[in-house]
Amino acid sequence: MTARVITEETFNPDDYTEELQAAPENFDVGTKLWFENPSIRVWEVRLKPGERGPFHAHTHRYFWTVVQGGIGRQRSQDGSMITREYSAGDTNYSEHSPQDPWLHDFENFGDTDMLFITVELLD
Repeated sequence: MTARVITEETFNPDDYTEELQAAPENFDVGTKLWFENPSIRVWEVRLKPGERGPFHAHTHRYFWTVVQGGIGRQRSQDGSMITREYSAGDTNYSEHSPQDPWLHDFENFGDTDMLFITVELLD
């Protein structure tokens, strides 16, 4: 299952200059770290309506699964902005590395709480 794209737009990265400059060193890919060992990190991503997680860096392979869905907006370092509708069970897998990081934020753009579980694969 994958989230349904509602809109694909652009934004001005200059509006987030400080966050984007700090993002390559921000490895907090969730709102709460649940578990960590040499192989994996398990994160909770919980956002209330209107709440936004700052720009951060993905430097490992990882996947997320939606527990409680809603409308989310994601901005990436290239200036792209995508708004999606997420449903419970939606899952996505991505591959990144320290040499090829991905920087983005995530905002709850809807009117219900959202909850994702993100698992980083460290080895």
